Amino acid sequence: MAVDISTRDSVAVITMSRPEALNAFNVEQIQAVIDSVTQVNDRADIRSIVLTGEGERAFAAGADIKYMVDLDGAGGAEFGRLGHALTRAVAESRQPVIAAVNGFALGGGCEVAIAADIRFASPNAVFAQPEVGLGIPPGWGGTQRLPRLVGPGMAAEMILSGRRVGADEALRIGLVNAIHPLETLVEASVELAAQIAANSPRAVAAARDLMKLAFNGQTASGLATEAELFGEAFNGPDQKEGMRAFVEKRKPIFEN
Repeated sequence: MAVDISTRDSVAVITMSRPEALNAFNVEQIQAVIDSVTQVNDRADIRSIVLTGEGERAFAAGADIKYMVDLDGAGGAEFGRLGHALTRAVAESRQPVIAAVNGFALGGGCEVAIAADIRFASPNAVFAQPEVGLGIPPGWGGTQRLPRLVGPGMAAEMILSGRRVGADEALRIGLVNAIHPLETLVEASVELAAQIAANSPRAVAAARDLMKLAFNGQTASGLATEAELFGEAFNGPDQKEGMRAFVEKRKPIFEN
């Protein structure tokens, strides 16, 4: 199996498992990851996801170049659409996704990582969009998502030069949220995922939708929708439970 799914209470850990190719993406691996995210999305008992790669060397070393080398324009477009389906599955997952980046996250691997809500990295993590050196632009969302994370100038430097960015620099430019030792990277990610999972699932979903409006540059629309959803929350059970629990000095119990 190219992908492994394990659960820890309300957190699902999805591990991309093609270590002989540094977890690089061929067609089968892409579809396996999409199917795994979809499978987890359908589970009411799961409230957050940790996405990582098998082994100590790579999160995902990008798309399989041996597969791409002989593609024509139509084949390249089809492969690009499949890659977009992968990053869209991560970005639009019903549950928030934390990418635990253990080693190389190159090309499509970087694009999958930046499609997640949050990124933790191990000290040996390496990020890059090296596609221009292969005669193609990034094709799985990197040109759109990377500038929103690190700013247009830094994104242009990474994309147009193809240079690699280590964990320390990734933290400095805002590409990752934190660096954790390799041996505790997944555990730290699960810990944060569990903190997210303990919150109101409806409020978390609303907050994610609102942040996406900000990413789309629709500030006025986002503010108006924020006010609307803020008010709507007071009609639901999570607001009552959350605030009553606070007043009563206990932990809230949120239901799906």
